[in-house]
Amino acid sequence: MTSGRSFYITTPIYYPSDVPHIGHGYTTVAADTLARWHRQAGDDTWMLTGTDEHGQKMMRAAAANGLTPQQWADKLVNEEWQPLLETLDVANDDFIRTTQPRHEASVQRFLQDVYDRGHIYAGEYEALYCVGCEEFKPASEIVDGTGPFEGLKVCAIHSKPLELLQEKNYFFKLSDFQERLLQLYRDRPDFVQPESARNEVVAFVQQGLQDLSISRSAFDWGIPVPWDESHVIYVWFDALLNYATAVGYGADDENFARRWPARHIVGKDILRFHAVIWPAMLMAAGIDVPHNVFAHGWLLVGGEKMSKSKLTGIAPHAITDVFGSDAYRFYFLSAIAFGQDGSFSWEDLSARYQAELANGFGNLASRTIAMIGKYFGGSVPEPGEYTESDLAIQKVVADAAASADEAIDRFRIDEAIRSIWTIVDELNGYITVNEPWALAKDDAQRERLATVLYTCAEALRALAVLLSPVMPQATAKLWAALGTEGSLGALADQPVRDTGRWGQLPAGTVTQALQPLFPRIEQADGS
Repeated sequence: MTSGRSFYITTPIYYPSDVPHIGHGYTTVAADTLARWHRQAGDDTWMLTGTDEHGQKMMRAAAANGLTPQQWADKLVNEEWQPLLETLDVANDDFIRTTQPRHEASVQRFLQDVYDRGHIYAGEYEALYCVGCEEFKPASEIVDGTGPFEGLKVCAIHSKPLELLQEKNYFFKLSDFQERLLQLYRDRPDFVQPESARNEVVAFVQQGLQDLSISRSAFDWGIPVPWDESHVIYVWFDALLNYATAVGYGADDENFARRWPARHIVGKDILRFHAVIWPAMLMAAGIDVPHNVFAHGWLLVGGEKMSKSKLTGIAPHAITDVFGSDAYRFYFLSAIAFGQDGSFSWEDLSARYQAELANGFGNLASRTIAMIGKYFGGSVPEPGEYTESDLAIQKVVADAAASADEAIDRFRIDEAIRSIWTIVDELNGYITVNEPWALAKDDAQRERLATVLYTCAEALRALAVLLSPVMPQATAKLWAALGTEGSLGALADQPVRDTGRWGQLPAGTVTQALQPLFPRIEQADGS
């Protein structure tokens, strides 16, 4: 079912020095939903996620837990990060770890190539370093400490003291790429999205770029520099390359040509690495830059960005254990404009679950299936002549499918869901106005009843397909209840861009009983 159009999407490469929180889950389900949509549209789709396991922060976290860095990484990846994908129903195609040999060998090959092309030189460095960011901090992100850190320079992001590092290092000539990067942002205004992120990146590069220290010699937890093994490669330089090494850079040219370039989803706090350093690295190696870099906002809890150090992180399973993975996916992808900050609260999640999922979509599905069972013995009726109100529903379905696909192309999953939800709202109104239970009492209205219930069932078919990338479990149950597996095939095989075409559900399809898609939840306050 592939169209040959490549859609390669990545999550950020997560840093597993600690356990994942709902912010990590948010980014991952966004990438997964986009991948599921494109897969179902017949595009040649590949979704990558993974973990970035080198660097000083991992070393220190491991030491604090009495383990080697590799043991610590293995423990967290196996016990926390990979299980997260199951918890959130993520269908990734690959999971890369930067400690895997396939990654390390290709990183060394890349670095050697960039060195041979003359973009790397040896030099001395003295600068303030934040271990939390794994970054030498620019002046704009260095502030004076307060309280216990008074008199010290601290990181504006982590509020922790910075360390003065003095080392002989290798440097990447990032400054040489300033004009080429600005040209890239001019020629391809959608390279960095949303626009607020693009403006920030352009302003940063216009201020002038410093060359980047890309090796460390004070510790050995990292990939050795190929021509000087007393140095290891700076963690970000190594980590960014995962997007290329995972699809065959340096090892499988055919697969790399098939998949590359990628589309990256990142949190806005790591935008600069992905929109400035990463394309410059690729330019230096003569490789195409990514299609685009989309920076989403932060999840705020109690008005603050979630943070491990401030203990405001919420584990995803705290939500899925109560509401299920579909509700998690729906809530975060619909309640927050993708690209902007959004606030999380248990009250809002609970209210939306009840109003939109249980009462809106769930109730619509169970009423329709129940009425087909009661009035037509569980067989989808043959519609009669369509009236204006029926044709209006057909138009709503067609418009919603087209608008959702267009919004997905812009990575605006929230807008896509809003478009699809017009079907839920209009169909609930349609049932209220047409009163099938009243029509059922009058034999003369038998054909009208059939038309109304066919309209409801066919619109539910469209809803199941359009919502399956967002809520795979509930839509699979609905698909089975509609009996469509036998007549139309598997839900995953329905071409999503053809969903709005009316009349695909054959009359006579036999429905099955439907359990509530979103069961009532007694206690939903996070306790």
